[in-house]
Amino acid sequence: MAGHSHWAKIKRAKGANDAKRGKVWSKIARKIIIAAKSGGDPRDNLTLRYVIDEAKAANMPKDTIEKAIAKGTGELGAENYEAVTYEGYAPGGVAILIEALTNNRARTAPELRTIFERHGGNLAASGAVGFQFTKQGVIAIKSDTVSEDRLLEVALDAGAEDVKNEVEVFEVIATPTSFLKVKESLAAAAIPVEAAEITYLPNNTIPIGTDAAQKLLKLIDALEDSDDVQSVSHNAELPESVAV
Repeated sequence: MAGHSHWAKIKRAKGANDAKRGKVWSKIARKIIIAAKSGGDPRDNLTLRYVIDEAKAANMPKDTIEKAIAKGTGELGAENYEAVTYEGYAPGGVAILIEALTNNRARTAPELRTIFERHGGNLAASGAVGFQFTKQGVIAIKSDTVSEDRLLEVALDAGAEDVKNEVEVFEVIATPTSFLKVKESLAAAAIPVEAAEITYLPNNTIPIGTDAAQKLLKLIDALEDSDDVQSVSHNAELPESVAV
């Protein structure tokens, strides 16, 4: 299961240096701008509430969050971004799904195509791999903070679909519509949440060897380094020998 655990990605993000952290904040700010276009009050705008929670988890400064909201509502001038999904293949036939926020598609697509080609993959046509993923809420809880039985009881009663034991953490899987209820139920039960996000999960995974895994991780790093890329999902089952 470690090959596609979102905990591994969370750990890598937490260990990011200051330059990387600044880039993470910039990416979240774009999400806030888009969400705030539907209203700047998180009590009435659930999507904005999700993103503000994400911003706080990333230790994003309060004034930066507020400025992004103001840009989204038009109070500080309009910044127009659109959500675009890109699809492709990594070495070994691994399916890649990319969520991006861009203000210039003519810039983003060629940039991502070049990144794929440099790392032995290729950008594919829309619809090529998207059907292999499902959008889900993922909530990570450190395994030493709660028993599996207790977590199962609370999470499933709140509407979660599954609870996976990833050794270091439990990953609670929920649909996007039940994500907030499950998260709030965990909080009410005093179960500490390490991280939570709505992302694309693979319907099935494919095992790959060490060489392909190393190439995949280099490709993911390069894609995530793009200012326009918000998240990268894949369907590979990485070998235990490859650290993530």
